[in-house]
Amino acid sequence: MGDYLAILLIIEDSDEDFEALCRMLKNAPTRCQLYRCYDGDEALDFLFHTGQYADPATSPVPSLILLDLNLPGLDGREVLSQVKQDETLKSIPVVVLSTSNNPKDIRACYQTGVNGYLIKPINAIKFKRTMQIFMEYWFDAIALPDILD
Repeated sequence: MGDYLAILLIIEDSDEDFEALCRMLKNAPTRCQLYRCYDGDEALDFLFHTGQYADPATSPVPSLILLDLNLPGLDGREVLSQVKQDETLKSIPVVVLSTSNNPKDIRACYQTGVNGYLIKPINAIKFKRTMQIFMEYWFDAIALPDILD
């Protein structure tokens, strides 16, 4: 995709997991602009341009959302539900990155419209490989939708 600059919104409350993701994404061949929200309420403000993100210049529409399920306050399940019910946002691919391997969580996310479900490996090497595959697939192998404000 050459000079394409993807906008990746990471919704993750764990500083440790976010820093690990940043390290891995920094070495990715695709130029990617990262934004982070710590919880579901902040994520919805970012996506719907409300609250501290009322100015769309500070919260561009993401090309892809990487979503943790277990967030403080409004959880990732509710964020996913609201994104997939919105006419403008529903075409943004959402990939869940969670420690939960509960089949009920996985099924519920796919029924709500998630585009992928990654289980966070505890092993650092496996985590790095999982994120490499994620990056190659979403930023090198496929075309992401162009979402207009």
